Amino acid sequence: MCSCMVCGVSTTLAPTAPATTPRRPAPGRRTRVLALPEARWALVSLLAFLAALTLDLTGTPAWAYGPLYALAYAAGGWEPALEGLRALREKTLDVDLLMIVAALGAAAIGQVLDGALLIVIFATSGALEALATARTADSVRGLLDLAPATATRVREDGTEETVPTSGLAVGDLLLVRPGERIGADGTVLDGTGEVDQATITGESLPVLKTPGDDVFAGTLNGTGALRVRVGRDPADSVIARIVALVEEASRTKAPTQLFIERIEQRYAVGVVLATLAVFGVPLAFGASLADALLRAMTFMIVASPCAVVLATMPPLLSAIANAGRHGVLVKSAVAMERLGEIDATALDKTGTLTEGTPEVTAVRPLPAAGLDEDALLALAAAAEVPSEHPLGRAVVAAARARGLTLAPAGDFTATPGRGVTATVAGRTVDVGRARTAADDATTVTVTRDGVPVGTLVLTDRLRPDAAGATAALTALTGTAPTLLTGDNARAAARVAEATGLTEVRADLFPEDKVTAVRGLQEAGRKVLFVGDGVNDAPALAAAHAGVAMGRAGSDLALETADAVVVRDELTAVPAVVRLSRTARRLVRQNLVIAGTCITVLVLWDLIGHLPLPLGVAGHEGSTVLVGLNGLRLLRESAWRSGTPQEA
Repeated sequence: MCSCMVCGVSTTLAPTAPATTPRRPAPGRRTRVLALPEARWALVSLLAFLAALTLDLTGTPAWAYGPLYALAYAAGGWEPALEGLRALREKTLDVDLLMIVAALGAAAIGQVLDGALLIVIFATSGALEALATARTADSVRGLLDLAPATATRVREDGTEETVPTSGLAVGDLLLVRPGERIGADGTVLDGTGEVDQATITGESLPVLKTPGDDVFAGTLNGTGALRVRVGRDPADSVIARIVALVEEASRTKAPTQLFIERIEQRYAVGVVLATLAVFGVPLAFGASLADALLRAMTFMIVASPCAVVLATMPPLLSAIANAGRHGVLVKSAVAMERLGEIDATALDKTGTLTEGTPEVTAVRPLPAAGLDEDALLALAAAAEVPSEHPLGRAVVAAARARGLTLAPAGDFTATPGRGVTATVAGRTVDVGRARTAADDATTVTVTRDGVPVGTLVLTDRLRPDAAGATAALTALTGTAPTLLTGDNARAAARVAEATGLTEVRADLFPEDKVTAVRGLQEAGRKVLFVGDGVNDAPALAAAHAGVAMGRAGSDLALETADAVVVRDELTAVPAVVRLSRTARRLVRQNLVIAGTCITVLVLWDLIGHLPLPLGVAGHEGSTVLVGLNGLRLLRESAWRSGTPQEA
């Protein structure tokens, strides 16, 4: 029960580090936003645009705001223009270059503001994409910091040496002192204690390790000492395989692109060829150069994909803003689009459906002990006050939540894997795990002067909204979510029963979760995975869309996921999925509107004579219309319609 339940047999080794550590790893090296050149150029472009717009709208002379618009064009447009020219060299054409040309064309006919707005949108989108890529890479690198840089190796003559973990070999004998992280995957040869391996399996409580048990690199030893025989090369440890799985999944995960990006090559080529034809054919039949050029310029303006781009972005960005107000951070328009495409769900257990920390759920005094529930809990908590073990902290927290007064305790000792002993009010009190457990709960026995006086039952508490969230996800996808957990089968079965889940896979390693997700996707499903730990990161990366729980989530999970539920409200997951589906419907509506307007204006220009001002007005009018339609998702009702209560 105490910190010493996490220890080895040796009590002469002083701890070299605190016995406990936050479940969430410390942040690794994070790239600052402005360290990215894409972000710096986008910021310059945005600030220049806002300054120019302010001066423009207040009637300032053009000579004052004109240079600022030019700066916005240059800062935000030089990189996509360069990439577009490189693409041309590879004999391809993309919409980025077409948008630059359209922006310059708009400026050439006096629509400087519209062209600058397009430039700013593209520059900001590129900066966000670069930031997401950099932050994910930071977290993958930081994950390696979970494994210690050095380890204590025991020589054949019994002396010790400190060596880099990268230099360990299979068969080496390691001494893992109290509070240290284990340096390599291996087997316990000597020592008994509990190891916090939440980073690997997601289990909410430390796991008892005795000689013959396997341990993993990067997991945290308690306050005792363990002797571990290295069983696997450090480069092939479980933690190293997690890194490899995340990197592989990120590379192989088919990129979901927005609609305009999926057709950009054909559309761009088509517009360019059509513009050349509109210019060249009348010229060949005797039209004047000025008339042919004006018609071609009008055609390029009305055929440019401005309205199509804005048909896609405002609904998705509005949905992102609405979700953010309700505690869900969706990282990009592509991520928002992905969420609406899912048709199957897989959920982690610990920290996702449950809160990830033990809680006293039953206090059972024995009739002959002469104690009521409060007296039994106060007795156990008094003995546990010096403890740093999660179960000990849970007992003390339960007593304080009831407002109980705890007697001072003395002579505190602990036995690894067994529990604590302390003197409370002159009586010897022992608190330790029972040898048998009911269901998946942890049962703690309390004895006084060697006589049992009662038991405490602790469980990992289910989130209050877990059942409602799983029901809503079932309604959205047509099938109940699958529970994927590294915890034991009993714990998984209890949570599944409480949340109405029928398909359960327990005792999974990170690669097993990835296999399960990929199996669903190979069967034609688009899977949403919801998790929180380092061990969930590979599955978050492999899934069609991933959502991480924000409060207890590991840095790697938060960066790998497409969205983060900041307040850990599970009902926000189905709500944001439904909001995404609404956004995708509005995108389709907007594409119909934009496509219709472009078609009408293009045919007018080709068949008749479309005046340039009227063409610009029609083009800009359709752009404004689809933009306003997308902004509907900023309304509060758009989120409320996605809550489970109204699903």
